[in-house]
Amino acid sequence: MKKIHKYNFKAKLIIGFIYKDEAIFIKAKEKLKNKFGRIDFESAEIDFHYTDYYEAEMGKQLKRKFVSFSKLIPIENLYRLKLYTNRLEMKFLNAKARQINIDPGYVDLAKLVLATTKDYAHRIFLRKGIFAEVTLSFKNNSFSANEWTYPDYRSSEYIDIFNQIRKLYIS
Repeated sequence: MKKIHKYNFKAKLIIGFIYKDEAIFIKAKEKLKNKFGRIDFESAEIDFHYTDYYEAEMGKQLKRKFVSFSKLIPIENLYRLKLYTNRLEMKFLNAKARQINIDPGYVDLAKLVLATTKDYAHRIFLRKGIFAEVTLSFKNNSFSANEWTYPDYRSSEYIDIFNQIRKLYIS
């Protein structure tokens, strides 16, 4: 069991995907594997029905998956990861519309942090138009939602996934 210090500034990279076409997901996942190394967790495919935010651009009957990578990342690079995934999304445009949404973040001992381009009162500016949000907090042996947490991230299905990923982080 590796020792993780309370103030370790490396964390477990996670990527959330929203997509319709599994072939696009597979291509995007392969590009991320080439950049970040071995994937040590991949969730089952989940129906994405929590919001219609992406439907105008990507269509209906969207799917969601999460992956995590075995190599830990320096947390100060989160903004770079989001800039990279934004560029990667652009490689899969269809008539100027995204076919996949790729959201990076990280899991550490205390939280799940997501990167975003959208500012809000509870988000912290990192660099180059990228913000960070503590989406879930780890309390009482499980992740739990914050007041601002998206509805899908509040679900027991997602929380179970992130608890599994956290166990990989500490093992």
